[in-house]
Amino acid sequence: MFRLFKHYIPNAVLVLALVDFVLLLVSGELGWLLRARQIGMDPGNVTQRWLPLLSYAVLTQLAMIAVGVYGSDALRSMRYATARLLVAISLGIIALSVFYFLLPGRTLWRSNLFYAMAITIALLVFVRLVLGNVLGTAPFRRRVLVLGAGERADRLRQLAERPEAGFLIVCFVTMSDQIPVIEEAINRTAIHNLTRFVDNLGVGEVVLALEERRNALPLQDLLRIKTTGVHVSDFSTFIERETGRIDLDTVNPSWLIFSDGFSSGRMFSSVLKRLFDVFVSLVLMVLTLPLVALFAVLVKLDSRGPAFFRQTRVGLYGETFNLIKLRSMRVDAEAAGAQFAQENDPRVTRIGRFIRKVRIDELPQVWTVLKGQMSFVGPRPERPEFVTDLEDKLPFYAERHMVKPGITGWAQINYPYGASIEDSRHKLEYDLYYAKNYSPFLDLIILLQTLRVVIWREGAR
Repeated sequence: MFRLFKHYIPNAVLVLALVDFVLLLVSGELGWLLRARQIGMDPGNVTQRWLPLLSYAVLTQLAMIAVGVYGSDALRSMRYATARLLVAISLGIIALSVFYFLLPGRTLWRSNLFYAMAITIALLVFVRLVLGNVLGTAPFRRRVLVLGAGERADRLRQLAERPEAGFLIVCFVTMSDQIPVIEEAINRTAIHNLTRFVDNLGVGEVVLALEERRNALPLQDLLRIKTTGVHVSDFSTFIERETGRIDLDTVNPSWLIFSDGFSSGRMFSSVLKRLFDVFVSLVLMVLTLPLVALFAVLVKLDSRGPAFFRQTRVGLYGETFNLIKLRSMRVDAEAAGAQFAQENDPRVTRIGRFIRKVRIDELPQVWTVLKGQMSFVGPRPERPEFVTDLEDKLPFYAERHMVKPGITGWAQINYPYGASIEDSRHKLEYDLYYAKNYSPFLDLIILLQTLRVVIWREGAR
């Protein structure tokens, strides 16, 4: 894993993204040369067009990130990869068109762009055919030794069996005489020198997965292993890094207090975040006003009741505010009281089903963002009726209110729509990760990936 602004990026994804970026620059240059040769023009020196090539590569790769080209499905399947590449190229053409309109001559356009895009598709598909089966192999996966052979160790084994896993468990070591869950685990007493054992296996990381750490930690062994340059991680930290969430089953208050995160030096980032929210919300309000007005009329025609509805939600520091959305359910949808939306919910209207799928019902929330009660990125605000119950049943639920709620968030792009206590628990794990590791870079990733959720209709109900 490579850590960038407190967020971890799998090595395979980083390698593939760097290769793609180089190929985008090469594609742009080849497209330029082909067009110049076609019309008999001197192509000039490559240093004279570094800005158009760079803007082409950056905008196209941002489109690739946005549609999920580097997601686990696309890394494992050529069908997924090709489909997402084609959508990314289409989105990239739109982005380049807007960029060219705003800054003429600062990027590739017309025939140059056509040649560049054709070469890009060919090269990127070829690279995935070549590297597709290589990125998940041992050279791109860290070799891990697990101290422990109980339930936690078994969870790590299941995690390592995923095709997208970035690590390979080479050995389990049990620290007790109890019958282990991992049958192939080696007892610590059978290893004369654990440091040398780790070195002989080529281990790059040791993970503590002990069920009971009191009087069981091999401190002297861990100290020697650490001083040889091998990384030592506890279970909760390892799970956070590998899954992008905080594991509520094992985390405790002391880990949250002493772990890296929840940084106080966020003032500059918060100012940038607020400026971004104000600027983008103003732009979106102007651009989407006709669309919102159109669907407001359609909502009125489709079912009786108002086009918009207000709903009380819990925001920053537990304070409540009114959230505005286009109405997607019948006016009597909650006659029996507040309840989660279900899959194929019969309370949803015909127009409501469509606007929920493509997230058009969320557009009026831009006004709430402009007022400062929400942000574009953050945990989704819940209703007070649900919050009271969830705070009683889920540990650390109140901590998600320490950051401003958002229209989209880390949980929204990583977990489907939550309609139960268990779903809320999983979403809370992602929300806590966001609150702990917030940075403008993570916000950018979430904003880009939100487009993937909308395009592929992931999670909406």
